[in-house]
Parts: sequence; C-alpha cells; structure tokens
Amino acid sequence: PHTPHPHFVNYSSTYIMNRRIITTLCLMAVTIGMMASNDVKTAQNLARRILGNKAQTVVFKKIDSTKDVFTLESNQGKVVISANNANSMAMGLNHYLKNYCHTAISWYKDDPIELPETMPAVKEKVRIESRLPMRFFLNYCTYGYSLPWWTWREWEHFIDWMALNGVNMPLAITGQESTWYNVWKKFGLNDEEIRSFFSGPAYLGWHRMCNFDAFMGPLPRDWMDRQQTLQKQILKRQRELNMTPVLSGFAGHVPAKFVEKHKGLKYTDVSYWGSFKDPERYRCRFLFATDPMFAKIQRAFIEEQTRMYGTDHMYCIDPFNEVDPPTFNCDSLAMLSRGIYESLAAADKDAHWLQMSWTYKYMPGWNGERMKALFRGVPQGRLIMLDYWCENVQMWKTTESFYGQPFIWCYLNNFGGRNRLVAPSDRIYNYIDNTYEKAGSNFSGVGATLEALDVNQFAFSMLFDKAWNMPGSLNEWRNSLADQRMGRIDEKARKVYRDYCERVLDVPRTYNYTFVESRPGMKKKDKCTPTREAQNEIWKEMVNLNSDRDGYKMDVVNIGRQCLEEHFYVLWRKFVVAYDCYDLKEMKRLGSEMKEVLADEAALTACHPVFSMKRWIEQARSWGNSAEEKDYYERNARRIVTVWNNNLAGLNDYAGRPWDGLLKSFYLPRWSMFVDRAIDCRERGTEYDEDSFVKECYEFEEKFCELEVPIEYPQKQDPVQLSRQLLKKYFE
Repeated sequence: PHTPHPHFVNYSSTYIMNRRIITTLCLMAVTIGMMASNDVKTAQNLARRILGNKAQTVVFKKIDSTKDVFTLESNQGKVVISANNANSMAMGLNHYLKNYCHTAISWYKDDPIELPETMPAVKEKVRIESRLPMRFFLNYCTYGYSLPWWTWREWEHFIDWMALNGVNMPLAITGQESTWYNVWKKFGLNDEEIRSFFSGPAYLGWHRMCNFDAFMGPLPRDWMDRQQTLQKQILKRQRELNMTPVLSGFAGHVPAKFVEKHKGLKYTDVSYWGSFKDPERYRCRFLFATDPMFAKIQRAFIEEQTRMYGTDHMYCIDPFNEVDPPTFNCDSLAMLSRGIYESLAAADKDAHWLQMSWTYKYMPGWNGERMKALFRGVPQGRLIMLDYWCENVQMWKTTESFYGQPFIWCYLNNFGGRNRLVAPSDRIYNYIDNTYEKAGSNFSGVGATLEALDVNQFAFSMLFDKAWNMPGSLNEWRNSLADQRMGRIDEKARKVYRDYCERVLDVPRTYNYTFVESRPGMKKKDKCTPTREAQNEIWKEMVNLNSDRDGYKMDVVNIGRQCLEEHFYVLWRKFVVAYDCYDLKEMKRLGSEMKEVLADEAALTACHPVFSMKRWIEQARSWGNSAEEKDYYERNARRIVTVWNNNLAGLNDYAGRPWDGLLKSFYLPRWSMFVDRAIDCRERGTEYDEDSFVKECYEFEEKFCELEVPIEYPQKQDPVQLSRQLLKKYFE
C-alpha cells in the first residue's frame, strides 16, 4: 500500500480537523438560526391571534442580548420589533399597542380588541431593557376563584396576555391531580380512595395548599383526564413563549388512607382550617420531611410529573399555608426545610424551590429567627420567596431581604375577587423603585399574586412594566391609561382618570369587600369608604366623556356600582336608626329604597359581561357530560362565590362578587328578608333576633347552593345612559 508523505499526513489531519470545526460551526449557526426563526414564528403567531389581518403591519426580528430587551422602530411602512426572544417580542408589541395605538389587551378572551384603523408609525427608535429577570404570575387561589372552568379557548388568550406583559414565571398547577392519582396508586390506594381525597374542582387550590381534603369531592375521573390534556397545551405554549412554568412539588400532604395503610409514619394532623362543619372529615395529614417515606414520595411525584409534563426545574412547595407548623423550634424548622429541599434535589439536581411568604405574615408564631432558620435551611439561591402582599406589607424590609434568598416583590390586589375599586398605582410605581434601590442584589423580580382576576387589569400591566426601564412619570402612565380607555388623546379624560386614580383607586382601604355582598344584619360595623363623595363626582364626570371603547364602559359600570353600594350602606344605617326609634313609616320607606338600589345595581352590572354570573355558570356546566355532572359543577361554582364551605359561621361571602345574577338572585333576596323581618318585628311589637335571622338566611343560602333557587339575569342596557338615569335618581 501507498505510504503518504509525512507532510501530507499532517496536512490531511489538519484539513480534516478544520472541516470538522467548520461543520460544527455550521451546525451551530443552523441551530441558532432555527432558534431565532422559532422565536420570530412564535411572535408572529401571537400577533395574528391578537391583531388579525393587521398583524401584517408588524415585523419581528431576533437580536442577541444577555438581557431581555426589545426595540421599536418603523421601516417602510412596517413596525419593526426586535428582541432577544419571543417573550420580549410580545412585550414590545404590547408596548406599541398601549402607547401608540391606545389599545389595552384584556386577559379575557371575549373582551374586544379595539385597534385604530391605521396602525401608527414609531417616529423615533425605542429601546427598553428588563431590569428584573423574574416576572411571576398567579396564585393557588386564582385557580379556584377565576380559572377552574376555563378550556384551551380561554387559556390560549390568557397565555398571550401573559407574554404581552412579559410574564416569564407563571404558576402552572393545572392537571396535577392526574399525576398524584398515578403516584398514590403506586403506593397502594385505589380509585375511590384517591378521588375522595381530592376536593371538588373549584376548591383544588386549597387542597393543594394542604388546607383541607375531600370537600365537594370526590373528583370525577373525566375532570382529571381533561385537565391533563389542558395542562399539556398550556405548558407547550408557555414554553414556546420563553416562560419557565412553575410546577408543583411534594410539601408533605398525604391522604388519610395512605397513613392508615403505612403504619409507623412520622406525621401530624394539621391545624383546623376554614371552619368546616365536621372538621375532622376534611382535616389534612402532614408527613415530616425526616421520615424516609417523604423522599420516596417526592421522587415518585417529580418523576411522574416530569414524564407527563416535562420540567423547567422550578417547583412551588408551600408546607404551612395558614396552618401551624408541627414545631416552632428553630433547629427543627431548619431541619424540616432542609429535608424538603434535599428530597427535591435528589429527584431533580437542578431544582429550585418557590415559596410564598403569605403564611409568615398571616399566621401567629412566626418571628425573624424562626423564618431565618426555615429559609436558610435551603442552600442560598435555591429558595425563591414571593413577598406576597407588598402594596400593604413589604416583608423584605423586616427579614433582611429574606435573609439573602432571592425574592420577588408581589402585588396581590384582591381577596376572593371582591375588592374591586382598588388599584394603587402610586404604591406600585414608587414601592418597586424603592425596593430596587434598597433591597439588595437578591431582589429578583416582580409578581402578581391576585386571588382572582380583577376588573382593574391596568394595575397589573403597570406592575409588569416596572420590571423594565420604562420611560415616563406616574402621571404620564395615568395619562396613557386614559388614552387606552378612550382610544384617543383627550385632555378632559386624562384629568378624570388622574382623579380616579388619586382620589379613589390609590386611597388605602380599611376593608376590602363591599357591604352589599356580606350577610345582612342589624349589628354590622363596616364603615363607608373615605372616597364616597369623590366616587360620586368622578362617576358623573366619567359618564360625560364620550367613547365607544369597551374598557371605558366597564369603568363606568365599575365605579357606578360602587357608588350605589355606598349609597345602600347609608340607607342601611338610617334603617337601623329608624328601627331603634320605632319609626315604622321611615323603615318602610328606607327598606323599599334599599331594595330598589340593589335592583338598579343588578341592572347596571348587567351592562358589561365582566360583571355577569352567566359566563361563570355556563363554563362550569360545560365540563359535565350528563345532567348530573353539570349540576355537580354548578354546585361547586355557586358555593365558592357565596357560602364558600358548609357552615353557617364559616367563610361566608369571602368571595362575594358584584355580579348581576348574584345581585338579583342572591344578595337582593337576602337583604329583602332582612328588611321584611325587621319591619315585621316592629309591626308585631317583637324584637329582631339576629341569631334567628342568620339561621333563616343560611337556609336560603344553602338552597341557592343546591340549585333550588334559579338565577335571574337582568336585561342588558347601555351603561352610560343607565348611569345618567341612576345619577339623577340618587345623587342629584
């Protein structure tokens, strides 16, 4: 055989090596090109869903950057949005829509998207960078108060809203019951035992937080199967949009039947939660992380969840939400958190643990040393804390910035979906800037921990804007809000909306629910909001503006129904005085007007679908395959927004909503019962008995929850015209 010349051999080796390097570089270039192409394609698809045919006026380009960034400019009649990934591209699109098109995108699929006839040009190039890498969204409770009945139709648009606002860490806990079903079967539980452990669909958020078991269960198997399919769709789209979905981990919550079948476990019954009737029936069991079984369950769950849904190595684990820990000993708390983390890391070496701080503010017994022991039981950087209610209490200030662990500044806004006229733009704007300056390098992001989707969506949009180096002052942001509501620049509207923010939405509340949506009585101690007079003035000014925009009309309804509820409160106080003074004639007059106000509020809220119960009930019933199943889901849907649990003195009205169907068919009948009973007592010369009335009221509530009371919906009217009539009727 021919022996090549040594120099040729060296040359050939070098040539082959160079070809390999070139080939590798080409493959890398192709891969990078494909990634860029995927980001652009994902952003284009989102734009088509949002803009329809007008998506052709927008061009997306991929740029290299170690930070999230987007730029806007116009070129040859097109708006060019350049960004480092699809998520930033979506954020850039939303910035363009809000600030150039005066268009706000709602998180509700059925709210209209109102665009200008001609998409405006960007006169000067804009470049905006993210200053915080984490943008968290959602709350366990949101999955009960707002999301339980959604299908892919609603979720697809909702995920688009997240991307448009730069959300990249959504809580993604749909479908986890299918995972747990498979895990508990491996540990010896049968179908009935597992499904009876789970709560009903609307209550799964609290079951997942180890608050209670079984209530409104057993959970239908068909529900679990369909939720599993839905979760796969949700995660696929979230990952396409460069999000890191936060999946679940094992916190220690085990079924009672599991404890019975595995003797000798180190566990405890958690403290009672929720004031249930027959509390032992719903009480949870908590397995200690020091028990060898804990790590086995953690591994089984993480492996099964990863098989079903994949993983992004981010897990929410909340072992003590609104329940007492098994001990407050600092060494034991450190051992407990270390055990939870080590079991998680053994199942996924790249795991990060995300935990909400709510319980450490809410529950007694927690102090700095105990929290420090718990948080530092986890390696630094592996535990991410959600500072849960920062518009009210910023825990980072009293915990040395969570003792060095990364934390996310969160805006909560509402409890159960009931505190509607609250959107503190001043606190969001200023508190986040202050945190950025003073909290330290472990301040890692912002988040929205809303318990329910709220009508004041613009406050959440502002929150996520604050994660970027957005230009403009607070007043300029409020002006932009007015522009989006009107669909144009209108100085009169800007003045009205600035007043709305400053005199109503920014004012701290002493309570976060409205008087009407609470059980009637003679001894209630609530007070009128300090903004009552301002609300009346601004409602009048708002209805004198002129816009066809859906957001404007919703605002008219929102402030108007609050004005009516405050007026109702004044009438109630006068009614109580008339009762104490034995003034029967005045009681009848006031009682009649109280009923009339509630009927008018029902008519006003019927003017906009966001205040309608009809969608909530129809979506719930759509999950049923039979009349029996449809009724089961509707009972879940009715109960959680009214009585909540199964007890006269439980969480009644916690999630009360100013919805047309509830106002007409639930709140008005209850208040009518109260008025009629008080009048009857004075007519017969007897004393009103509060305890007796509460029992009567509870009987009606239970009938409503069990579908024995039909829901009536008022006729839809024009909100501006009706508002003018009501202003004249009650406030002129």
